[in-house]
Amino acid sequence: MASSSDDDHDSEGERSAREVVVPLRIYKVVTVFSTMFAVAFVVGGFIVLDTATGQAGLSFADVNVPLALLGVAMISAGALVYAFSTRFRAEGMGKPKDGSDEPSDNG
Repeated sequence: MASSSDDDHDSEGERSAREVVVPLRIYKVVTVFSTMFAVAFVVGGFIVLDTATGQAGLSFADVNVPLALLGVAMISAGALVYAFSTRFRAEGMGKPKDGSDEPSDNG
């Protein structure tokens, strides 16, 4: 079994390995478009889900199941797009906590 300190070290290493450092211009494009797509998918998914359930007024037998599944899939896709877009950061944004030899300038 791994000790808790090994688990903490592994999770910290995974977090820093998941970040993608890109130029500021690309970061802005990724942020704008991923947020726009994520919002569109989530809102659209709720609209499709609402349509499939007849504004929650239909009985379970009358629900359009394929349309409801499409709505849930759209909501999930929007959440995934947003989650993956948060992995990007610009070159000057913050500093990784691990392996930094530079002192902090914040006080």
